[in-house]
Amino acid sequence: MGEPLASRAAQAEEVIDRLSEAYPEPEISLDFSNRFELLVAVVLSAQCTDERVNKVTADLFEKYETVEDYASADVDDLAEDISSITYYNNKAGYIHDAAEKILDEYDGEVPDTMSALTDLPGVGRKTANVVLQHGHDVTEGIVVDTHVQRLSRRLGITEEERPEKIERDLMDGVVPEEHWKNYTHWLIAHGRETCSARNPDCDDCVLEDVCPSSKLDHDVDLADGSEW
Repeated sequence: MGEPLASRAAQAEEVIDRLSEAYPEPEISLDFSNRFELLVAVVLSAQCTDERVNKVTADLFEKYETVEDYASADVDDLAEDISSITYYNNKAGYIHDAAEKILDEYDGEVPDTMSALTDLPGVGRKTANVVLQHGHDVTEGIVVDTHVQRLSRRLGITEEERPEKIERDLMDGVVPEEHWKNYTHWLIAHGRETCSARNPDCDDCVLEDVCPSSKLDHDVDLADGSEW
């Protein structure tokens, strides 16, 4: 039987209190200067590091300056421009087709609703949440990337496994709504700095004494990098 809701909510509150002190100014690590650039960057970031995405978009955003530029681009050329990104052929097609749809249906403006965004090619709920939060200042949910997925489970805040189920679980009385946006940034920062997938630094973790997965207290094998 899983932990009661009240226990998980209390655990989330403790985690939030500590991480908000450790990372007082959380922010998105992707570079962009407008909403469509944000959309492009988030699509590219799937299964790819933000560092790599920022290197690619530094040149990409100089070559393609408008939504019209992406919509009129040759998809093979666009794929070549992002060829160091994972799944670049698929992503080039998504970006091109999303640009066409935005031009045709939204007068060239990135839409500001979850339903409209997730109707764009290559845009799932996670991508839509990021665009809403950082492009439109609208928070409808919690962005569940690999760090949020891994840490939320390791810390005993959720037992769900799939991102959309984790998001729904966290939103359902576990993480207060006023923290939905920053919860993601705090866990990403902590996941990058301390709680990595394969070798978490439990000795230097501000959450070690409240973490049920701590290597200091439990005989846990993380060699396979599994997300518990």
